[in-house]
Amino acid sequence: MLSLLPESTLMPLKRTGLDPVAELAAARENNPVSRLKLPFGLRAWLVSGYDEAKEVLAKASSFSNDYTNLVGTAAMSADQNPGGLGFADPPDHTRLRKLLTPEFTMRRLNRLTPRIHEIVDQQLDEMAAADGPVDLMQSFAFPIPSLTICELLGVSYEDRADFQRLSTVRFDLFAGAGASFGAISESLTYLLEIVKKQRESPGDGLLGMLVKEHGDEIDDRELAGLADGVLTGGLETTASMLALGAIVLLRDRNTFELVRDNDDAINGFVEELLRYLTVVQVAFPRFAKEDIEIGGERIAEGDIVFVSLSGANRDAKLGQAMESFDATRDPAQHLAFGWGVHRCIGAELARMELRTAYPALVRRFPEMRLAVSPEELAYRKTSVVYGVETLPVSL
Repeated sequence: MLSLLPESTLMPLKRTGLDPVAELAAARENNPVSRLKLPFGLRAWLVSGYDEAKEVLAKASSFSNDYTNLVGTAAMSADQNPGGLGFADPPDHTRLRKLLTPEFTMRRLNRLTPRIHEIVDQQLDEMAAADGPVDLMQSFAFPIPSLTICELLGVSYEDRADFQRLSTVRFDLFAGAGASFGAISESLTYLLEIVKKQRESPGDGLLGMLVKEHGDEIDDRELAGLADGVLTGGLETTASMLALGAIVLLRDRNTFELVRDNDDAINGFVEELLRYLTVVQVAFPRFAKEDIEIGGERIAEGDIVFVSLSGANRDAKLGQAMESFDATRDPAQHLAFGWGVHRCIGAELARMELRTAYPALVRRFPEMRLAVSPEELAYRKTSVVYGVETLPVSL
């Protein structure tokens, strides 16, 4: 599918190192709502301005997130529908989110705090025992969110190894329908088995609590869809944040020492990192349910709207010098977790992981350095979730 798309369409997914390409900033400054050229007569728009992005994300009544808008109902079998919150519209979205929200309150999430610290320390111990350079992606960035999500969902230990391989393709909406559908089908089949076990013997994790408290209100496929949303929304995204954030620390010794030495700076550092990196580059596609005007442009019913979160989070309306990283900047009201009714429900869990992992990493390995030159790092080319393939470091 990529070969059919003009380069201008792929521009919002491209970066130079950690930064969006300059063309995205130019598009935002010249026309924050601009037409995208798609094949097959499809009408699409790119929204890259901060105010315009918030407006689209907030208007759930005017835009649909339903996955079948993207692929067509006839083209997708039941086991290929991802379900979950991101691809659902009200009233289904409202009902499912209402069931999930209590599980993501800080009161409920705080029970995970000791376990997150244990997971981070466990990974750091394994890194310290390794000979030679280690890959932060495999030793640090992926295991921490993967094991944390297992704890959150209540997945048994014997089922946890499979969680490492169920996320990557899911966010690459431009990789081709076959690859995406195959990943969806595999993960949902696997998670249906996890749900079945929780139905038979509900535990204290999220799935077990939903079964105990709302078992008659939600069927197995909906439960598997919610679990899949937590997995794909919280694994690859947090892993990418942990790795790319480590690169920010390694390239700037002052920031490295700030995070290492100043507990009060951690929250601001994480918020600025979320804004600056915005690893989910583009929000779920929106489909106009009616004719509507955004940023002075008339979007027609049925048009596809892509919201560039990475573009919006660099908008000068958020403050000065937003193209640069400043760990001491007052936190901005960024869109890294989206906005409106579809804002990431796991935002606070992600923050907990980041606030725990970064200080622990730099304090455990104060002399850590990249084991390759920065130019040798292989970043993803056109993935919706931006990341680095490997991150070799010398400890």
